[in-house]
Amino acid sequence: MSDADLFKLYSQRILALAADIPFTEPLAAPDASARKRAPLCGSTVAVSLTLQDGRITGYSQQVHACALGQASAAIFGAAVIGRTPDEVAALRDALAAMLKGGPVPAAPFGDYEVLQAARDYPNRHASILLAPEATLAALDAAASAA
Repeated sequence: MSDADLFKLYSQRILALAADIPFTEPLAAPDASARKRAPLCGSTVAVSLTLQDGRITGYSQQVHACALGQASAAIFGAAVIGRTPDEVAALRDALAAMLKGGPVPAAPFGDYEVLQAARDYPNRHASILLAPEATLAALDAAASAA
């Protein structure tokens, strides 16, 4: 990866998002929690959440990832409250498709457009997908416990 490629990939906007991840405080009484790890880079995201009427009402995330994974967690966290499991799954699928050349996910997740530069770096895709993947695992755990 050249210096120019690194500069493009780690833009100021990505770094700003990575520095401002929402919902990093633990939840007092989560309904479910899950942790996901990207095997290639070792990045991890652990999430806890609360649910009411099938929607996420509380969210906490601990992110130990590269700037791309952190930026993704920031974008995801900014829009996760109020989402249903189907909406989270649709976002994960749209994000995975975007990373393979598809369109940017629809609102409220349109800020993922900043990560389009990562398309050319498949070894970074798993880190970018960690926040929605961990959230889906927590949602599955909540459904199993219900």
